[in-house]
Amino acid sequence: MKCIGMLGGMSWESTVSYYQALNRGVRTRLGGLHSARVLLSSVDFAEIERLQHAGDWPATALLLGKAAQSLQAGGADCLLIATNTMHKVADEIAASVDIPLLHIADATARRLREDGIDTVGLLGTRFTMEQDFYKGRLRDKFGLKVLVPTAAAQARVHRIIYEELCQSEIKEASRADYLAIIGELAAAGAEAVILGCTEIALLVGESPAAVPLYDTTVLHAEAAVAWSLDEPI
Repeated sequence: MKCIGMLGGMSWESTVSYYQALNRGVRTRLGGLHSARVLLSSVDFAEIERLQHAGDWPATALLLGKAAQSLQAGGADCLLIATNTMHKVADEIAASVDIPLLHIADATARRLREDGIDTVGLLGTRFTMEQDFYKGRLRDKFGLKVLVPTAAAQARVHRIIYEELCQSEIKEASRADYLAIIGELAAAGAEAVILGCTEIALLVGESPAAVPLYDTTVLHAEAAVAWSLDEPI
């Protein structure tokens, strides 16, 4: 079994979900007392969040690149960035190490394509919904049409992520708001919706929605488990 290197702590709430998914995936495949080989570098999210909102993405790339190097030095065979938003600097992080980076958008898009989805809605941080680093990869590499919420809805989604979900707050009003936004994306033509922030499944992952929901945390972890066991991904 190969060792999975994980950049976590962004936020730690979703890193917990990753760790559970990785170990459950290995146990499902190998049975018994088997668990995943994982090295974790968990950063201080307050520092990352400050740099994100200041627009200082080069500083985030430098910080996470150093953490990735520590994982490689510790024996990791691959790298997971356990957050959607920080894939904005995935290329810079990947360039800082010699081990492969397993991209979260690729894992998600492959499953969407396997399921015959052509048009998909995307929820995430404002950075993920507004900018092209994620949508563009889905479009250019996998031919997916990506829909995002209105500007007002994006602002609500973003606020709930940072002010509630990343601080372990789950509110029924926010769940209802997210489900309404998912319904709007479905009405606009989305056949499914990507939960493109690793905390969102904590809020709506088990909720009945207008269309199927694709949890990027689970899909990313599944791809990593398959890779670690030399299975096709």
